[in-house]
Amino acid sequence: MAGKITGFFREFVLIFSAILIILGFFILIIGITGVLEDHPMNFLNLTNEILKWGFYFLIIGLIVLGTGLWYLYSYFKNRKFLLDELKTNKRSELIKKHAELKNIVKHLPKKYQKLLKDKEEELSIR
Repeated sequence: MAGKITGFFREFVLIFSAILIILGFFILIIGITGVLEDHPMNFLNLTNEILKWGFYFLIIGLIVLGTGLWYLYSYFKNRKFLLDELKTNKRSELIKKHAELKNIVKHLPKKYQKLLKDKEEELSIR
């Protein structure tokens, strides 16, 4: 069951990281508005009950925004590394990085697993 859930999130990592970034930014704005009560920044017309929780919204917004940015960064970093390594046609270079590539592919969508598998078959690597 857990494998299916992580597989689902792995396939749609870009969508979920974008949602986390947008949600985190929105919560962060609410938090800033709540912390700066005296400032005329309450353009969202939030009630005083919500504004009292401003500091907590600020912290939660930073955490959610940071998580979304981290997932987006790690996806693009891993994707770029994999695609750069798969450009090689030298079997020895791919064997040197094979264990690292296998580990990175576990965290990317299945499309990249297939790319690595095809490259392994092309260069006769087990």
